[in-house]
Amino acid sequence: MAALVDKDLTKMTRFSHTNCCYHEVSVEIDEEKPVPNLQELNFELLLCLVVIEFFNEIHIKILPNPALIRTHHKRKGSSASISDTDDVQMQGSSSAYTSAQGTALALAKRPKTDDNTALIKAGPKRTSGLQAPIMQLTGHSGEVTTCRFSPDGAHLASGSADKQVFLWNTYGDCSNYGVLQGHKNVILELQWMPSGDRLITASADTSVSIWDATTGERIKRCRRHTEAVNACSPLSFGTGDDDVFISGADDGMMLFWDARERRPVNSIEHGVPITSVAASLSGNMVYSGSLDNCITGWDVRNLSEPSLILRGHSDSVMGISISPKTGNYLVSASLDNTVRLWDLRPYCRLPNRCERVYTGAPHSFERNLIRPAIDQDETMVASGSADRTMTIWNLRSSEIKYKLPGHKGCVTQVDFHPREPIVLSGSVDRSMFIGEI
Repeated sequence: MAALVDKDLTKMTRFSHTNCCYHEVSVEIDEEKPVPNLQELNFELLLCLVVIEFFNEIHIKILPNPALIRTHHKRKGSSASISDTDDVQMQGSSSAYTSAQGTALALAKRPKTDDNTALIKAGPKRTSGLQAPIMQLTGHSGEVTTCRFSPDGAHLASGSADKQVFLWNTYGDCSNYGVLQGHKNVILELQWMPSGDRLITASADTSVSIWDATTGERIKRCRRHTEAVNACSPLSFGTGDDDVFISGADDGMMLFWDARERRPVNSIEHGVPITSVAASLSGNMVYSGSLDNCITGWDVRNLSEPSLILRGHSDSVMGISISPKTGNYLVSASLDNTVRLWDLRPYCRLPNRCERVYTGAPHSFERNLIRPAIDQDETMVASGSADRTMTIWNLRSSEIKYKLPGHKGCVTQVDFHPREPIVLSGSVDRSMFIGEI
């Protein structure tokens, strides 16, 4: 195949939905060879892809909105006329970047042939139940600092510098169905409890709150930290108990909470600010990332001293997450511009337990808390970065699978859907994207 490309394809993958213009790629096709697979051109996650085939040529237009498609004339005496597309603006605070049916359809005239019409399909084969391959969620008036899918994947929650938590539907038009209010400062992290009926939030107002995700009521406000609370995590001990959780703060304390008790039921004094916390699936181990460049593991049955210290980062650890299916791995993001994968299994053969180091997701002087994630199948690792993209690596090979654009600011949080090939990202640009991969 002879291909004449107007613009470098690697530059095309950096296309942003906020750009008002469109880019065009023309590919000359050899008549004796088949039309190329669009997925081979790596356009599967661009916001809108419209392909027009006529006179043995393919014309690819990438636009910020299918409604902006216009007639394109390539040769004298020939044209490809694009019909009107569906209205892509959804009600509320979400937008779809294809039509409601998932494809933008049009007719292209092909003179001097028996068949005068050809069906034109937008984008590759769908892989999820999302209304569109990519959905944008907006509405927060401050930076989105944290966002996560519910345990069943039907909903998601987002926390922001505007001191509010928004509840969203994952499917349909991604409507915003609830707002949780009560914190007096930025919300730095949120987590769903195992049942999906409750949420916990950590805030710079020095408190942790537990919420009823159905009614929107705050069940309890926990105040014992003396500085900003950066992180929180369920602590279920394998029972699915929605009342127990942990928190970590700038005061260097990790506190253990039971919503049925007035005060913390236990505590760990780490000595340096804690930026992130996580608990093993059994609940027997808890982990903290901190400004001492380490991840520290504690056995909850004996909190007198750490049972594990993971060393390797050369700067502060800003986020940690444990693999949701087996709990065998922990992923960490650091200001040293690396993401690391750690083996938590009891008989790990690696002396420092660091299995992989991933690069390509830089930090900046802003020093944001960035939360990485591992997918359910333990095949991918994802992290946000200061370069305004979400990076997804192959967990085993450390190779970058996707570098996903769209945001206008640092990407602070990423999350994998628990059941489908869908990723979620939140950014300081006050928006979120849900996209299928």
